[in-house]
Amino acid sequence: MPVMPNALTNFAKPSGLPPLQPAGLLLLAAVVATAAWAEPPRSGTKYGQYAPDDAYESGSSLAYYGSENPWNRRPFERRRAARFPKRVGQRLLLMLDEKGPQATIAECRRWLVTRPDDAEVWFALTAAYSRANKLQEAADTMRRALELGLPIERFLAGPREWLGALVDSEPFQQRLARHPVRLVHGPMLGDVTSTSARFWVRVLRPTTVGVSVYLADGNQRIAQATARATSESDYTAVVHVTGLSPATRYTYRLTVGKETLPATHTFRTSIAPGQPVRFRAAFGGGAGYNPRNERIWDTIAQQHPDALFLLGDNVYIDLPQMPGPVHRYTYYRRQSRPEFRRLTATTPVYAIWDDHDCAIDDVWMGPYRDRPRWKQPMLALFRQNWVNPAYGAPEQPGCWFGMSVGDIDFFFLDGRFYRTNPYGEHPTMLGPVQRRWLLDGLAASRATFKVIVSPVPWAPGTKPGSRDTWDGFAEEREAIFQHIERHRIAGVLLVSADRHRSDAWRIDRPGSYPLYDVMSSRLTNVHKHECLDGALFCYNDKCSFGMLCFDTTLADPTFRYEIINIDGQSIHSLTLRRSQLEPKIN
Repeated sequence: MPVMPNALTNFAKPSGLPPLQPAGLLLLAAVVATAAWAEPPRSGTKYGQYAPDDAYESGSSLAYYGSENPWNRRPFERRRAARFPKRVGQRLLLMLDEKGPQATIAECRRWLVTRPDDAEVWFALTAAYSRANKLQEAADTMRRALELGLPIERFLAGPREWLGALVDSEPFQQRLARHPVRLVHGPMLGDVTSTSARFWVRVLRPTTVGVSVYLADGNQRIAQATARATSESDYTAVVHVTGLSPATRYTYRLTVGKETLPATHTFRTSIAPGQPVRFRAAFGGGAGYNPRNERIWDTIAQQHPDALFLLGDNVYIDLPQMPGPVHRYTYYRRQSRPEFRRLTATTPVYAIWDDHDCAIDDVWMGPYRDRPRWKQPMLALFRQNWVNPAYGAPEQPGCWFGMSVGDIDFFFLDGRFYRTNPYGEHPTMLGPVQRRWLLDGLAASRATFKVIVSPVPWAPGTKPGSRDTWDGFAEEREAIFQHIERHRIAGVLLVSADRHRSDAWRIDRPGSYPLYDVMSSRLTNVHKHECLDGALFCYNDKCSFGMLCFDTTLADPTFRYEIINIDGQSIHSLTLRRSQLEPKIN
């Protein structure tokens, strides 16, 4: 496994601090001020090739995997972590993993001097006490985290190797007896077709999970299915229910072990394939964990979309190594949020990844199926936490897949797993198998609209100076566009994410119809990217998401892209008719 420069080596040394006392705050504040390390220098402002030593094969100067940014742990440095809520807990849990509980306890207490109400610091402190088998202290700090709003499911989820001692303790079990929890995470709805649906959950212990589906009134059971949650699957299960009817509203209920849970949820199956449809999907990326902005999931729910598309940077792991407790913790934070659970219990989710979820900022993971050796385990972690229709092809796994709703075909792309070095000759973002799947699928599609969903922008100039977008793979992009034109494929739309803003771009194609790239990637992130002059319109004032609205029941079917901010305000929109997306007559 490649060795990354360790951002944790400059943690302040543990000092055996006693419990915080007011009289010691000033002295401790002085310690905090000197504890931050200097950030490693960046080579100017230009992007370049960065990679570990094992990424260079046979003396080549081109790394088969790497990044346009320095290959290190800069996201977890103290000063950076202090700026971004998503990083604080990660930094502390990473320290617990690598430096142990005593160092982490001391570091947590330093953070609490200036962040006394940060629930993630209290969570990390609880994990450190539990790992040190100081269970009374762990119970006390957990109580404070709960008072600050963390749901108890956070402690049940874990990481279990650290919090197991606390969870098994008598005080915790007594609390659990008073407030029983049967479902740790979920349910998350996904892969809803005209005749089936999948349901993802995480439970407390290995058991059988069942889903029963009823007509909307809840009186007549239509179908049921079960799946097994195991410790190897991190206590998750995906239940696949079939035998449903098109365009029908249903109620469903879960069974965990022998107990049927009281909560019921509703969903609606898709219209039959090939039929005209009205369909609305919310989409976006840039969803780093941020308690202040997690309300966006409720804002999306208020729009009643038919689906939610998450296009990468969904949780921000940024640890390109074998998945471990910090990776899982990063998912648990989002999966425990009540806002996210409310939305995804009734709205089907479709997710692809991008650089921050699979490795590191601006990464290319290389052409190989199994190298570097953490590549497949990172994909397995992703699969464990989502509920997609498919994950690539059997011989070439990834997070790419297709799905259809009525007479609309969607092609979701994996832009990282087989991406090659953009500084080499003829780089590819998709790899040959995925590219062939996309081109063949577009040529065979008879859908009114064909929507190609990418984790990074299609339009030229969306990230000046970088090769991380399709600008770094212009030859492959051009081949896709020419394929659309050569086969006279009508109704193609482009959707993308990555840049921390919401905008729309027009890509003019001489001799054919223009292609439109609609983008959104600031669901919850604090950080934003500047708006650029080339866009048709742009918004970055607040967190936002995009809404894709299709109506193929009209004589001239329409597509509408709308930007909606976290407060539910409609900001900009773009409407296109199918007649505007027709090949020109030669």
